[in-house]
Amino acid sequence: MALLGGKDVWLFDLDNTLYPASSRLFDQIEQRMGSFIEQYLNLDPLAAKTVQKDYFKRYGTTLKGLMVNHGLAPNEYLDYVHDIDFSVIRPNTDLSTALERLPGRKLIFTNASNIHATNVMNQLGVLHLFEEIYDIADADYMPKPAQFPYDDLIKKHVIDPKRAVFFEDSAKNLEPAAAMGMTTVWVRTDTEWATHGATSETGERSSFIHHETDDLIAWLNDL
Repeated sequence: MALLGGKDVWLFDLDNTLYPASSRLFDQIEQRMGSFIEQYLNLDPLAAKTVQKDYFKRYGTTLKGLMVNHGLAPNEYLDYVHDIDFSVIRPNTDLSTALERLPGRKLIFTNASNIHATNVMNQLGVLHLFEEIYDIADADYMPKPAQFPYDDLIKKHVIDPKRAVFFEDSAKNLEPAAAMGMTTVWVRTDTEWATHGATSETGERSSFIHHETDDLIAWLNDL
């Protein structure tokens, strides 16, 4: 791997990126999403799952779909779905060491809430290494890969995209970053939805994916 010369801003997605998808933490969140929709819309579990997946595909997050179509107050939803067991994530000194070696600034860029990101990072033992968390509320609840949160993030935190590297498990969320001049790293997982956009119509790897790995720590150490 070539050294990423001149890069001094490191942007990380949170869920299934900063920690491995194998922890199944996000499975808990998905279960809570379904449970919330069942209660909020008075639906059976199958119908609730259909709504959950439909809104995710159409709006980027289930939350956004509930806000648009049902007038949901976002904090009610975010507090509920992120009320989970974080003990499945363990402190990760290897991750902490790898992050400490990166020169410059480190920020979290997530479609989740600030409190969820804080809980995850505290469990991992890396919260102190990050300058800022840019969450879904900062983005006015407009999720990646919509363009607005990318533009707003670099404006608020005075980031030159050409000096930034963005790590993300959802391939399609890398496209706007690459178009702005960021270097992108796809953190591959076994989740089907995260592969959307990873390949072009011809079957080639999408050009907006500059690097890819299924082991974030090893990739960082290779730098």
